Amino acid sequence: MVIFDLDGTLWNASVPIAESWNVVIEKETGRKGWLTAADIEPVQGKTMDEIADIIFCDFPENERYELSHKCEVFENGYIAKTGADLFEGVEETLAKLKDRGVKMAVVSNCQEGYVKAFLDSMDMWKYFVDYEEWGRTMLYKADNIKLVMERNGADKGIYVGDIQKDSDAAHAAGVPCIYAAYGFGEITDGIATINRFDELPAVLEELGYI
Repeated sequence: MVIFDLDGTLWNASVPIAESWNVVIEKETGRKGWLTAADIEPVQGKTMDEIADIIFCDFPENERYELSHKCEVFENGYIAKTGADLFEGVEETLAKLKDRGVKMAVVSNCQEGYVKAFLDSMDMWKYFVDYEEWGRTMLYKADNIKLVMERNGADKGIYVGDIQKDSDAAHAAGVPCIYAAYGFGEITDGIATINRFDELPAVLEELGYI
């Protein structure tokens, strides 16, 4: 089973995330243009509570999580309508992998509903057999990777992500990690590296996953 991170691996949703959060922030606080895509990219891959601690660090703790939750809920509906930018070659490559019988899933540290917004807005349901989110289970990414594998009877898996936390989670779940070097961060201990998404099938074949 091939399990994917979402932000920085399959798509870049930094612009619509910033846009949607700014709508809520202005409504709740009166502050305009609080965030840009450049503010969002460095926090991708963190849990939503961790993101709230960074973005709303000057708010009292109870207020920052309440505001973050409102942003998350609005963001899901916003992105379900707007979609975001898939990285080059994503859909074509996913189609090739599906045709070769590869089981695929998405595991993200996002809020509940975010992966569904991705699947809905980009018409991606046909490629993935399962997904899991931090916001739905409140589990660490490693535990969600294991959960998805168990649910789908997969005894062999590999994770594809773009930041070190992805690799750490994969190793904690007992699976290797492929580094998506075109994403938002760095991985120092990936089993392999892809510089473009369409390089993935050849790497998976070389590693014995297809």
